[in-house]
Amino acid sequence: MLTVALPKGRIADDTLQLFKEVFGGDFKFEGRKLILESGNFRFLRVRNQDVPTYVYHQSADLGVVGLDVIEEKGLDVVRLLNLKGGYCKVAIGMQNGDELDYNKPNIKVATKMTNITEKFFAQKAISPEIIKLYGSIELAPLVGMADMIVDIVETGSTMRENDLKVVDTIMESTTHLIANRSSFLEKKSEILELYKKLDDAVKSGRRI
Repeated sequence: MLTVALPKGRIADDTLQLFKEVFGGDFKFEGRKLILESGNFRFLRVRNQDVPTYVYHQSADLGVVGLDVIEEKGLDVVRLLNLKGGYCKVAIGMQNGDELDYNKPNIKVATKMTNITEKFFAQKAISPEIIKLYGSIELAPLVGMADMIVDIVETGSTMRENDLKVVDTIMESTTHLIANRSSFLEKKSEILELYKKLDDAVKSGRRI
C-alpha cells in the first residue's frame, strides 16, 4: 500500500479526482475524516505546509504539494513529477507609488515564506530584516511595518484591492508529486507504476 499526503482543499479534491479517473474506484474523504483508504492507496488529509514533513518522516510515502511549499520547507525529498496544476507565483509586493530599490539600506520584508525570502535576497548579497507574519501580510506596508512583502500571487487581486503592486517575481510554482527517499527504494516498482500513470495523465492535459 502507498500512503499519499494531500493538502486540504482544492489540490486534494483535484488529486482524488485524477486518481479516480486513472484507477477507477471511489476516492473521497467522508466528512472530517483525515484518512481515506481505497484499493492500494491510503490518503492523508493534512495542512498544506505539512505535506513535505509527512513525506520526509516517512509517515507518507508520497505527497502532492506546490513547489513553493517544497522550497520553503527545504526538506530532503525526491521530486518525482511536475503535475502542472495550481499555478501561482511567489512575488514581491509594494505599495502603489513606491519603487523597488535593492540598494536601499535597511530593507524590511514581511512574509510567511522566510526561507525563500532569505535565499532570494542572499543571492543578491542583501540581508534584509525579515518579519514573519502568518496572515494579512498585505497590511505590513500599509501600516509602515515593512517596505515590501513576499507572498503567493495567483490573480493579483488581493494586492490590487489593498493598493499594492507586484514589483518582482521570485519563483513560479505548480503542484508536484514528491516521495520519501527510503520509500522510493523500498516501493520503487509501485511508485514508478503510479508515476507512469500520472505522467501519462498530465501529458494528456489533465492537471492537479
